[in-house]
Order: sequence, then structure tokens, then C-alpha cells
Amino acid sequence: MSLPPAYPAPLRSPRRRSWLMIVTSVVLGVGAVVLAAAILLVGEPRAAVLGVLLAALPVPLLVWFYLWLDGYEPEPRRYLVAGLGWGAVVATTLGVTFTALGAEITDSAGELDGVLWAPVAEELGKGLFLVAVVVLRRRELHGLLDGIVYAGMVGIGFAFTENILYYMQTYIGDGTSPGGIGPTTGLFILRGVVSPFAHPLFTAAVGIGLGYAITRRSFAGRVLPPLAGYAVAVGLHSAWNASALLGGLGAFLLTYVVGMVPALALVIGLGLWVRQRERRSLEYALTDCARMGWLHPDEVGWATSLTNRASARAFAARLRGPDGARAVREYLRALTEMGFLHDRVMRGLAPLDAAERMAEIRYRTAVWRPYVVLPPPLPRPHREVAGPPSRA
Repeated sequence: MSLPPAYPAPLRSPRRRSWLMIVTSVVLGVGAVVLAAAILLVGEPRAAVLGVLLAALPVPLLVWFYLWLDGYEPEPRRYLVAGLGWGAVVATTLGVTFTALGAEITDSAGELDGVLWAPVAEELGKGLFLVAVVVLRRRELHGLLDGIVYAGMVGIGFAFTENILYYMQTYIGDGTSPGGIGPTTGLFILRGVVSPFAHPLFTAAVGIGLGYAITRRSFAGRVLPPLAGYAVAVGLHSAWNASALLGGLGAFLLTYVVGMVPALALVIGLGLWVRQRERRSLEYALTDCARMGWLHPDEVGWATSLTNRASARAFAARLRGPDGARAVREYLRALTEMGFLHDRVMRGLAPLDAAERMAEIRYRTAVWRPYVVLPPPLPRPHREVAGPPSRA
């Protein structure tokens, strides 16, 4: 059975006007011109090409990790791309500008700027995108994991541009060092191989703070966690810069082993823990939806496991080709949206338009279902899910 040639309106996924994209596009356009002009003023094309190539090498792996972490309820790709662009253009521009302004006000030395002013300015520039998501597109940020993912994208973009500038400067030399490919390779090993996760890790603290705050109802619960997250991000960033600029190789390695690696493990562990809680929340919510007749109970297992989803798409592709796989993908995606929206309703955190959104989701499932073919039913668990797990 092939898919219909024309889908009803809800399946066409029309692009609605998003102030987040409008604001981001305008700011990115202006910032990109400023950044391109700064790179051109260096006047060394080979350095620019080498810098871009080296800075781009770790980006695909980092992006893949955050997309994998965000597997259950993926954020819109255009917003993730906007986060990358914000970090690469806006955050770097704001970081350089406010760092220079702070240094001018306090008349501080260059190395102290990197320890004092750069962390404050750069984490503010990166964190502003997450604030923009909360203010302009609140429905796209639901908790800790979303905060970590958006923060990671902004941090990846920021590190990309910053690495370009560092690689270019190292290749050209500054009068006290010869420059060239040797020192640039050494810097790449340090920044692109050993510590490509640094900036995403710093900004993750801001994302965790905002992700926690949006699930709170009190004023203190909404204000204090983001401020604490920003303070942690600045502290980590400052300690990292201090070890590199002031402490020498020994202090840098000590900070890396004692501070950065455990912090990275903590953030990754937190993300994986929340991801597992999302699966349990989705299972409980879809089981309740099945009780109400919104889907068949045998379909719950295919929607609540990423591995099972892949198996279901492969099964449909073997029987009905790409159209069959697409129908399964869209149907399971709609069930996921249904489950997480129902989960928020059960927790008393439903958006104001929850009824309208649920009606639209149920309509999409009804339209896609005739074109869906799933493998034989999975074994059902022997015990019922006792209650909704606490979802961060």
C-alpha cells in the first residue's frame, strides 16, 4: 500500500512564523558579516583554510552525540542549527566585545582577561540563546535533557569559531613564536582531540539550570537555578583558562584529570539518566493512552525503545519499501509526541493549548495508521508500570 499523493493539512507540517528563528536569523546575519570581516583582515588565506578544516574535524562527532542523546523527543533541527550558528557567530562576537570592554574598564593584563572577563562574557553570550528559546519558543524546552542538548549545540558552534581564530593565530605566529604547521598541529591535539567538549560542558551548566527551572512553580525555583548554572559555567570556564594561561602544562593536566573529566562524566551520566527516565515516562503515558483507546497496547513497545523503532522501520522497509518505513517513522513520532504531552498533562505541567495539540496529534496518528505495518507484537512485561517516574 503506497502513501497517499497528497496529505491532509496537519501532515504537511507548515512552517509557522517563529520569533526565535526571526531574531536568530537577523542577529546571525549581522554577526556573520562582522566575523567574516575580522577573518579577512588577517590577510592569510592559508591560515584561514587550515583553521576552518581543523576546527571542523571534531564537530560531526560532537553533534552526533547530542542528537543521539536527544533521541526520544528530538528538538526541531532548525532550532538546533540556530543554536550552532548562535554559538559560532553571536556568542563569539559578544564574548570578544564584552571581554575587551571589561579589560578596558579594569585596565587588566591580557592573561587575566582570559581568566576573569572572558568566562563571564562568553558564557553570557552562549547562555542568551537558551534564554531566547525559553522566552520565544517555550514549548521546545521541557527539562534537563533539552537544556543540555541546546547548550551543547551552542557550545559546539562557539568552539568552532574560537578554534578557527586560535589555529590561524598559531599558524601565522605572533613575533615571539615562529608559527607554522608544527605548533598548529600541537594546538589541534590539545583543543580538537583532548578537549573538544570544553565549551559544550561549560554551557551545559546553564542548560541544566534552565531545564530545571522550567519545571518549577515558585519564583525562587525559576530564578535561582539558572543563575546558579551560569555561576558554575563561569567558574568551570575560568578554572580551565587559568590552568592553561597561568599554571603551565602541569596545572593544565591536573585540572583536566581532576576537574574536567569528572565534570564531563557527571553531565553525560545525568543526560543518560534523564534519557532513561524519559523512556519510563513515555512507557507509562502511552500505556495510559492505550487504556483510553488512543492506540493499541501492542504498539507501546515499538514507540518506547529506540532500538525497537529502528527494527520496526527496517521491517516496514522490507515489506513496503521507503514509503512503509516513512509511515512507521511518522506514526511512532506522533505516538512519542502524544506520550510526552500526556505525561505533562498528568503531572500538571500541560501547556495552555494541550487539548488542541493532542487533538492534532491524534488526527495524525489516525491518518498514518492505515499505512503502518509493524512486526509481530513484542512480549509484554509481566508487571504493570506502577506509576509515573519522576521526570526531571
